[in-house]
Amino acid sequence: MAIYLVTGANRGIGYEYCRQLQARGNVVIAICRTASEELKQLGVHVEEGIDITSDASVASLRDRLGDTRIDVLINNAGIIKRVTLEDLDFESIREQFEVNALGALRVTHALLPLLKAGSKIVLMTSRMGAIADNTSGSSYGYRMSKVALSMAGKSLSIDLKPRKIAVAILHPGLVQTRMTNFTAGGITPEDSVKGLLSRIDELTLENTGTFWHANGEVLPW
Repeated sequence: MAIYLVTGANRGIGYEYCRQLQARGNVVIAICRTASEELKQLGVHVEEGIDITSDASVASLRDRLGDTRIDVLINNAGIIKRVTLEDLDFESIREQFEVNALGALRVTHALLPLLKAGSKIVLMTSRMGAIADNTSGSSYGYRMSKVALSMAGKSLSIDLKPRKIAVAILHPGLVQTRMTNFTAGGITPEDSVKGLLSRIDELTLENTGTFWHANGEVLPW
C-alpha cells in the first residue's frame, strides 16, 4: 500500500488529492497549518500546525513522522497574490517566494531521508511560471516564484536520479478553487486531480524533470 504525503491539504486541490488517493486505497498523510472540517472527516492521517516557511516547523514535521516511508511526496501548498507593475508590493513577492518556491524545497530536503529508491516527488507549479508562455505579464510574485519552483524541480530531478527518485513538475490547469476565486472558466478540482494522478502514475526515471499540464501536455519552459 503506497504512502502519499500531501502539503496544503486542507482545501482545494490538496484536499481533492487526499480524497482521491484515499478512495484508491492509499495511505494519506495530510499536511496543513489548520485542518478543515472536510479534511478531518476524510479519516486520513492529518499533521496540522505545519508552516512550510519555517525551518523549525518543517523540522518538527520530520520528527513527528519518525521513520515513516514516503512513496510519493506531493508539494501542493502555495499562495497567489496579485502584484502589478503599478503596485509592486515587494513584501508580497517575498512571501510568495517563501511559500511557493522555498517552502516546497524546504519540505523536500527535510523529508528526503524518508524517500527511497522508487519514490516520487511532485512539485505543483503553474503555467504562469512558463517564460515562453507569458503573453499577459503582471502577477510578478506568483510568476517569479513558480519559475523558481520549476527550476528547483529540474535540479532535483537531476540530483535525485542516481538515487532512483523521480520528480514531476505539474500544472493543474485552471481550476475552480478559492485561489482562483472559483473562476467560471475553470475545471473542477476533481477533474484536475484525476489528470494529475495519471501524470504521477506515469512518472518514471526516464521522464523525470518533465513540466506537464494535468492533461498530459508537455509545457514550454
